[in-house]
Amino acid sequence: MHLLIAAAGSGKRMGGGRNKLLLEVEGRSVLAWTLGAVESADSVDWIGIIGQPCDKKAIISIAKECSVETHWINGGATRQESVQLGLAGLPLDAEFVLIHDGARCLVEPALLDKCAELVKEGVSVIAATPVTDTIKKVSKNRFIVETPNRSELWAAQTPQAFSVTDLKRGHEQALVNNWTVTDDASLFERLGWPVKVIQASPSNIKVTTPFDLLIAKALISMRDEC
Repeated sequence: MHLLIAAAGSGKRMGGGRNKLLLEVEGRSVLAWTLGAVESADSVDWIGIIGQPCDKKAIISIAKECSVETHWINGGATRQESVQLGLAGLPLDAEFVLIHDGARCLVEPALLDKCAELVKEGVSVIAATPVTDTIKKVSKNRFIVETPNRSELWAAQTPQAFSVTDLKRGHEQALVNNWTVTDDASLFERLGWPVKVIQASPSNIKVTTPFDLLIAKALISMRDEC
């Protein structure tokens, strides 16, 4: 199974002045934790890292320290553009692809394997968690417009798994129709193509803010104690 790690973010919300994947959690970089999980997945045998050229040296160094073979792909200005470039950088024989955010450093290898298993059966799939808060849709003035039924809401995460041919078609349609999306499943939604949700562990957080770093540290400490 081919896997693309999205690692081209700027880390603005982290406020660290550099790519958040290079920040340390419990003695290892965020990216090193991600690579460790990916390497432990039985289904993954090819890993591409989509990043910004300015981070290439540091990211390749981390991969070497982890003894993980990776393939570098220059990213774009947005996540959507970066995934497009990642798809173009896949080997020609790639039939299916897992897309994973590098900042989800606590992903469970079994979750990656489950997504890989389903996509090989012809099912496009994403990891997600049920929403536990009451969600409010608000106006531009921040007045409540409506309250969606919480039982129908899930928070989309990664990994996400698709047929390479279908995902490329989705991105081609996005360019033609000038669509902007924040995850690849949204392309399938717009095209009316089915995508299945499988439940991820609550620990599959995305390290985006300094608070997330604290949560990741706590979760790693708890895991090491078990």
